[in-house]
Amino acid sequence: MIAGGILFMCLFAILALVANSLSNARALQRMPVDPAGSLASAASLGKALEEGSDSGDFGDLYPDYRWSAETNQVGTNGLFQVDFVVYRRHGGRGQVSQMSILLYRPDSMVRR
Repeated sequence: MIAGGILFMCLFAILALVANSLSNARALQRMPVDPAGSLASAASLGKALEEGSDSGDFGDLYPDYRWSAETNQVGTNGLFQVDFVVYRRHGGRGQVSQMSILLYRPDSMVRR
C-alpha cells in the first residue's frame, strides 16, 4: 500500500513536470510582435513615396493587428518622414507600437 502511494506520487509529479514543459514550449512558439519593423523595411524597399495616409492589415503574418501610416515630406530635396502606428484589432489595448523613419526619395511625387 505504501509502495503504491509512493508510485502514484512520483507519477503525478512527472505528469506535472511534463505539463509544465509543454506549456513552456507553447509559449516559445508564439511569434513575437514586431510589425512596425516589417512595415519600415517594406517602405525602405519601395521606389517612390506620396504624401498622405494609408492603412491595412498584415494578413496571416499578424492576423490580430492592423496598421496605419502617415507620409509627409520634411525637406525640399525629397526627404520624407513616414510614421507607422500598429493597433490590435480585437479586444486589444489600442496602440501596440509606433515607429517613425526618414526616407530619401528624390524621384517621388508630392501632392500640393
